[in-house]
Amino acid sequence: GDLYPSDVKLELCAALARLWPGARVLLGQSGADAVTAALKTAVLATGRPGVLALQGAYHGLGYAPLAACGLRASYREPFARQQGRHVRFIEPARDAASAEHSLEAAAHHLAGGEIGAVLIEPVLGRGGCLVPPAGYLAELGRLAHHHGALLVTDEIWTGLGRSGAWLRGLEDGAEPDLVVLGKGLGGGLPISACLGRAEVMEAWRRDAEVTHTSTFAGAPLACAAALATLRVLEAERLPARARALGDAHRGALRARLGARVREIRGVGLMTGIELEGGRGVAARLMQRLLERGWLTTTGGGQREVLVLTPPLIVHGHLLDAFDEALDTALEGLA
Repeated sequence: GDLYPSDVKLELCAALARLWPGARVLLGQSGADAVTAALKTAVLATGRPGVLALQGAYHGLGYAPLAACGLRASYREPFARQQGRHVRFIEPARDAASAEHSLEAAAHHLAGGEIGAVLIEPVLGRGGCLVPPAGYLAELGRLAHHHGALLVTDEIWTGLGRSGAWLRGLEDGAEPDLVVLGKGLGGGLPISACLGRAEVMEAWRRDAEVTHTSTFAGAPLACAAALATLRVLEAERLPARARALGDAHRGALRARLGARVREIRGVGLMTGIELEGGRGVAARLMQRLLERGWLTTTGGGQREVLVLTPPLIVHGHLLDAFDEALDTALEGLA
């Protein structure tokens, strides 16, 4: 297990700590594992069980993050009797007006003194690639700290270049206490990480034994894959490439699709196309694209958003070919 760490595990922890200088690292096997580690850390550090999360957010379906999964109530409802009643939800910010409303609701919940963790995705992924206005994340973090809570940024989707930044929350001005990584970290192998400020992670030092462990956390092969992934991201400057290529691609999509869709939004190589047609329209479009050989996914509470997350090394000519297939697949969809 992870009782005696391998050299490659130590090397990976050091590499991850360099992404956020001074951080300490707990490794896991999945994003849900890493969110669990962050929520455990928050309650140890603050003594408060409460969690503030966003409607539309997705943090995994393990039992710790499940209660904070705001994307669809149907994920939570079958298991509600086994879940704590410690999570409060606020609306995500799409523009200045909704940001103000969201922050007011956050301040209200935080004032009660029970919230120990404010858990957010810097950009809602499965929620439909919703990008908050500049300054929202920083202000939400300021509110959390003012009321004695920790800010936890779930960078499982947005981190490591996908959003055009190594860590989107930091890029957007937030000052997190805990950062969660997963998905692309292992280059296809299962590994995740919870990074935390040193003084916050000190909460794990207790008189009585309190441990967070699993047999394959930090398995050597997965750690080696993660190290290789980090090296390629840096050597090929893939976060910056994702930013430039994604901006150009969204511009091309807007020029091609125009008024045929409600909105095209996103950051880096993380794009959401909100469609006309109501519930399930993106799922129907996803099927049409699959029949043409293209892999996409859906987002939004009603699966009304087509989500594009091409590889960070994707070539521009493939994006052009996809755009042509998308144009054809949209015909007669609504």
